[in-house]
Amino acid sequence: MLKHIIALSGIVLLSGCVPSKATQQETQQYRTESMQAVKSSEENLSKKIDDVNTSVDAQHAQIEKLEQQIQVMSSRVNNLAKHNARALLEFQSHNKPEPEKPKKQMPNDNLVTLGSIEMVHFKEIDASFEARIDTGAATSSLNATDIHKFERNGKKWVKFNITDHNSEASEPIVVEAPFVRYARVRQSNATESHRRPVVELWISLGDVRQKAQFTLTDRSHMSHPVLLGREFIKDIALVDVSKEFIQTKKPQ
Repeated sequence: MLKHIIALSGIVLLSGCVPSKATQQETQQYRTESMQAVKSSEENLSKKIDDVNTSVDAQHAQIEKLEQQIQVMSSRVNNLAKHNARALLEFQSHNKPEPEKPKKQMPNDNLVTLGSIEMVHFKEIDASFEARIDTGAATSSLNATDIHKFERNGKKWVKFNITDHNSEASEPIVVEAPFVRYARVRQSNATESHRRPVVELWISLGDVRQKAQFTLTDRSHMSHPVLLGREFIKDIALVDVSKEFIQTKKPQ
């Protein structure tokens, strides 16, 4: 009896380890579906790769076509440039301008001829001084001492003395004039420059009457208290350095 019970129990246990038919079918179906999904993914990926390769090939073909077009256009441009260069050379060779004849300088009747030294009259102080006319100097200058700045009606003015060492009247003349600006002045025998005030005064020289700007500086070591430079001379006068007192009379 015991042998039959043991045998029956073993059969029951073995029957529990064997999968059922339904389970086997589900497993097989899952495997089949998984394989199909993998295959479908591989096909899609392969198709995309083929599409990319096709697009790249098309782009390469387009690039090659553009490069060929660029080469053709570059060749045409070079040929056109050579043609234009030849045409320009031919045009220039057949149309050479005649050399210009030197123009004769005509004297300007409106310019006044000045000597290297003239008398200059200052309207503000009603006094005249000998002046050197110097085309080598850019600006004009006055022999000024005791220079002081002051204000008049809200504007800057300068007060100074003019001394003429060539005149018997050695007394300095006091002058007041509107301040214009500062200028840097360096003496011919010095290396450092100094800032000097510039004033504007009415002057007369023969028939010439106009305002002129003067730098106030020490000219006591110079032969003349007044110097007229290019700024005053330009557009109104020519200078004959071989003569003196052309427009004015030499003081006795």
